[in-house]
Amino acid sequence: MPAAMMMTRSCGTHRVMKVTAALTVFVLAATAIVAAAAEHHEISSRRATERKAFSDAEITDGFFKTAFGAELHLAGAVNRIRKFDSPVRVFVENHARPDRGAQVRQVVEDVRTRIQHLDIAMTETVAEANVVVTLVRDRDLPRAINKIYGPDRAQLIQRSLVPQCLASFRKDESFRITHSDVIVVADSGDFIFYDCVYEELLQALGPINDTSLVPWTMFNDNVQMGFFDIYDQYILNVLYDPRIRPGMNMEEVRAVLPQIMPAVRAWVARVNELEP
Repeated sequence: MPAAMMMTRSCGTHRVMKVTAALTVFVLAATAIVAAAAEHHEISSRRATERKAFSDAEITDGFFKTAFGAELHLAGAVNRIRKFDSPVRVFVENHARPDRGAQVRQVVEDVRTRIQHLDIAMTETVAEANVVVTLVRDRDLPRAINKIYGPDRAQLIQRSLVPQCLASFRKDESFRITHSDVIVVADSGDFIFYDCVYEELLQALGPINDTSLVPWTMFNDNVQMGFFDIYDQYILNVLYDPRIRPGMNMEEVRAVLPQIMPAVRAWVARVNELEP
């Protein structure tokens, strides 16, 4: 039986809840959205104003606050690194109009080009997938949650979170993620869709914990991006550096970060054409 970590989110005003119980190795992040959909230009305006220069201390602080811990989890230790240790293959199961499968494919490709050591790509068959992205209409979300998580857990999710987007992963005894599920409502507008799919897909790769103490990450209740921002590229590139292994604790990670950071900085600068 899987355990869960859950996040709720509402546009403009966000709150996070993550809970633990002692029986599983499963992580869930949920996004609740109550505001009206913003126009797509919100993404370009955020790109134009995003902060792009960060100190090693700022990157390290955000990494520890998002890659470790959880506020609502139903089981399993949360003080270890959790990540995929094998190629990630993403399958889209569409049950909505508009069909946003092509947009998910674009997001996956964008993530692939910006995380150096992550092998991520789409697959056309669910049997080959270890990440399944389910696109639903808002009115069909309760049914989708019930199908994936079962009636008892679905009732808990709906009662506690009133979610609109969710991501979850299962991990093995070595803290390797073995499978992730992402549910995204497709009919709430472009900006909300992109904000949800980027955040949930990236959290499904490992950095499940939200923090209100880091103002530059999309894993903050009060931050909406709609794209893969520079700061979170640092976090994901640290996580997927081969020297960061599933199951490492904070002390082990801290010991190797000085060796990792120069390579991560060089990569993020190159793919984003940043000043050296």
